[in-house]
Amino acid sequence: MKTPMICQIEPATFLTRSVTLPVIDVRAPVEFSQGHIPGAFNLPLFDDAGREAVGTMYHHSGQDAAIALGKKIAVLAKNDYLSTLAGITPGKEILLHCWRGGMRSAEMAKLFHIAGYNVGLLVGGYKAYRRYIRQEFGRAARIIVVGGFTGSGKTEILKEIRTLGEQVIDLEQIACHKGSVFGALGQPDQPTNEQFENDLFAFWNRFDFSRPVWFEDESRMIGHVTLPDPIINHLNRGLLLVVETELPYRIARLVNEYAGFNRALLAETVLKIRERLGGTRTQEALIALDQGNFEQVAAIVLSYYDKAYQHSIGRRDPSGVVFFKFTDNDIRRPAASLIKFVKQKSL
Repeated sequence: MKTPMICQIEPATFLTRSVTLPVIDVRAPVEFSQGHIPGAFNLPLFDDAGREAVGTMYHHSGQDAAIALGKKIAVLAKNDYLSTLAGITPGKEILLHCWRGGMRSAEMAKLFHIAGYNVGLLVGGYKAYRRYIRQEFGRAARIIVVGGFTGSGKTEILKEIRTLGEQVIDLEQIACHKGSVFGALGQPDQPTNEQFENDLFAFWNRFDFSRPVWFEDESRMIGHVTLPDPIINHLNRGLLLVVETELPYRIARLVNEYAGFNRALLAETVLKIRERLGGTRTQEALIALDQGNFEQVAAIVLSYYDKAYQHSIGRRDPSGVVFFKFTDNDIRRPAASLIKFVKQKSL
């Protein structure tokens, strides 16, 4: 029987091994909730109160006193740590990290090592992981961006493109927001910005970068989360394929998507863009909403979003923009056409 080991692992290898091994995050719950490696289990050395107590001891009595208090807390909770870990994994090999790869992860690694676990420690801790993913977002990639006016079915087209075997990142799904002022309706709470980046990297890291990576055209902010600068640069420099769909289909899609929501909530949402719509158009939209004329509401709102998106397209290099016009609402046809175009362009 091999003797259990504690080994230091760099971020890239740590993430590769995390596909098959459990990741144990020993930071306090408040740190974990701000952002964590997707799929990690939070088994904190200190709970939030304990972390605060150790920090206070450090501030008032110095490092040695804080370390002594921390060890005392850990000894008292030893059995709880081990029983919790046994419930997380039946195996005897784990990956573990704290914030900077310091004393918290070292103490927990010793405890689990004595209990018979092989422990892989993340060099530099969660801080190093965050630095690593930001670097990796900037790696060379062939980016294809699917654009189009609001209601043109970009998200559905991308889902079909993924079904057809292409590498797709659905930013709106990861952000839990559909991008527009109406984008939060029907969505779960958005993640923190830090967690959004972590979740985004979990998709980015699994791709084969010798093949295209497909995105939907998005602005820097999706709801209250912000795209990392390297991803924004990828979107701005990527080939933009603009899907053009006739207005009646776009209106029908928006009505189908949003008409089922509470009218008072829809009215509140319309009022959020009243400065951009103008007083008259806003009032017309609210009257149409009160009358149940959702088609008219959609048409008014699109008048604003169409101008905004046209301006956005106008800022791009025309040589990197290709338009595709479709006269029906069949998602399969544009998906297949865009894939065919990209493959021919690669030859």
